[in-house]
Amino acid sequence: MPTVLDRRQQLMGSATLFYEQPIEIVRGDGVLLYDNKGNEYVDMYNNVPCVGHANPRVVEAMTQQMSTLNVHSRYLHQGILDYAERLLNLHHDGLENIVFACSGTEASEIALMTARVATGGQGIICTDATYHGNSSEVRNMSIAGNSNFPQHKHYRAIPFPQKYRPLQAGLDDDALCNLYLDKVRAAIADFEANNTPFAGMFVCSIFANEGLPEVPGQFMAKATEIVHAAGGLIIADEVQAGFCRSGDFWGYETNGFRPDIVCMGKPMGNGLPLAAVAASADSIDAFRKSSRYFNTFASSPLQAAVGMAVLDEIESRDVLQKSSAVGEYLRQALYALQPAHAMMGDVRGCGLFTGIEWVKENNEPDRIGAVAMANKLKDKGFLLSNAGALGNVLKIRPPLVFEQKHADRFLDTFKTVLNNG
Repeated sequence: MPTVLDRRQQLMGSATLFYEQPIEIVRGDGVLLYDNKGNEYVDMYNNVPCVGHANPRVVEAMTQQMSTLNVHSRYLHQGILDYAERLLNLHHDGLENIVFACSGTEASEIALMTARVATGGQGIICTDATYHGNSSEVRNMSIAGNSNFPQHKHYRAIPFPQKYRPLQAGLDDDALCNLYLDKVRAAIADFEANNTPFAGMFVCSIFANEGLPEVPGQFMAKATEIVHAAGGLIIADEVQAGFCRSGDFWGYETNGFRPDIVCMGKPMGNGLPLAAVAASADSIDAFRKSSRYFNTFASSPLQAAVGMAVLDEIESRDVLQKSSAVGEYLRQALYALQPAHAMMGDVRGCGLFTGIEWVKENNEPDRIGAVAMANKLKDKGFLLSNAGALGNVLKIRPPLVFEQKHADRFLDTFKTVLNNG
């Protein structure tokens, strides 16, 4: 009889799976997951169920709304308007209108279209290790910094700003920041030289896919000024950074800038497909008039009910303060382990999002070691993965209801695995 893995490969092809020995998850509860053999795991990776797997309030909201009404957006419904207003009120006052979608990829598409119609430009700056989705257009940002692909006339990738592996060693914070800003200026100049009108810059607010780097100086605030001076808009991807993940409600608050367009996704629906883009009223109006955008499953009563339940949970459980405190507690304990464990080249992060850069001697990236560590921790009941530009960063991004007791459990096991090899 074929195994689940055999059936998956037969029916779905070679879709990516985590771990050398994949696990079959059958149930979730809060930050805990259970496999088909009854083994318990602490989820250290999944930011989609931000208020916990099988959250009762979210499940109730979903059930009640589905048992009452769910339709597309071409009918009036108060629920989606209440949700839109509540969500916009969590942002800065320059974000006035919203477009709902179902995935981060869709949100990225909408953001690109909005920036381009609002500016009349096409050229987009991104980083050389970014990810914003997997449609044919959005994917262009992921491959813009890859030398194996020809340069796309509408995209320019710049090195992502970081202190750990800087463009040039020995510079102070401001000088290093200016070196990265020069790359922004050069990309804008290159668009101009090639007669490509400039539309803007598209980044994850905390550079999560890049490996959660410590950013030099006031890079994002100054890059925003440069982009605006050139007639472009700043797009902030909050799909990983938002909803209290970074220690602020939004990652753009953590990195000190005000975006013109914001993409939201993953944690919004705690598992229900829900995404959104927020921008000025003028920008959204221009987008709607130019695209006549419609999404069958977006702006629905179901999305509104579930989205509201997620925000209710975040507020009633004081998720922002608690998760930030637990994240800092975890990082402080990891900092203390570094001096005795050279493979922990760097520990960094914000809020309840931590990256551990795994290295060999002389800080050489150790992707194989990071993968091995993730597999060892899985075998001990803790689920995380490797990520980052070089694939050597252990990515710790649990549901936001992760508590200190879970952190202590992880730290005990992490120390044991470190010491036993």
